[in-house]
Amino acid sequence: MLTEVRVPKHTIKGHSVRLECHYDMEGEALYSVKWYKDGREFYRYVPRDDPPGTVFPQPGIIVDLQNSTSEQVVLDPIDLSSSGKYRCEVSAEAPSFQTVSDHGEMLVVVLPEEDPYITGGKPRYQIGDIVRVNCTSGRSKPAVHLTWYINGEAADGSLVKRFEPIVSGPDSLETSILGLEFRVKPKHFKRGDMKLKCLATISTVYWKSNEESVEGEKIQKAPMLESRRAVSSDTRADRVQAASGDALANKYSSGLNFTLRWLLTILAASRLYCPLLA
Repeated sequence: MLTEVRVPKHTIKGHSVRLECHYDMEGEALYSVKWYKDGREFYRYVPRDDPPGTVFPQPGIIVDLQNSTSEQVVLDPIDLSSSGKYRCEVSAEAPSFQTVSDHGEMLVVVLPEEDPYITGGKPRYQIGDIVRVNCTSGRSKPAVHLTWYINGEAADGSLVKRFEPIVSGPDSLETSILGLEFRVKPKHFKRGDMKLKCLATISTVYWKSNEESVEGEKIQKAPMLESRRAVSSDTRADRVQAASGDALANKYSSGLNFTLRWLLTILAASRLYCPLLA
């Protein structure tokens, strides 16, 4: 007789939620539909009553009676105390009074007010450096699940450092922190840089990420010492310079020879007129 009970696994604090209970009476008349939270009845629908819907107050339950029917009950808004086990019970009229029920668990989620952020990183790394970074996600309920990615691939578990969530505030919200530590290798640089991404999730209701791109340190080559050696050249400038040097040498040599000849002549003349010098 009961075909389906739909209770969202996760809902967001402050939003509304619709709980559905679908059934097939198979020719019998419906007597009542009842909803329970953690074993306590909070909503009843009886077709022959006027009005057919009745609410039984309890903490964390605010029924939108106007939009609630035999096959659905709307809660608006919901808070953390709305989390729990919800059960739908359907009963047939006499003479069978057959009753069937089914249930589902619902967890109310408080989303972080800010996206996850990365701390501890440097703008540049080179081969052999140690990367030590943390990813932090703001206060939430339950704690956000964090995952590290290096160049698009999930980081190996041995590189990840886990911390216990930090519980704070009267509502006991939790701050999540996940560390990443590894030594840089050539494989970590793709086209000269390395991408570090942190993904924060809460089931299917929250999905945020933050990514940083860091550059590889540009390694400068050591200056090369040039070994210079004399090489023969036969350029026009070399020939002009060599010709100028030869001319200067010839001029100097001619002047020296003239001076020596003049001195010898003077000496010879002295011997003719001064025999004592002979």
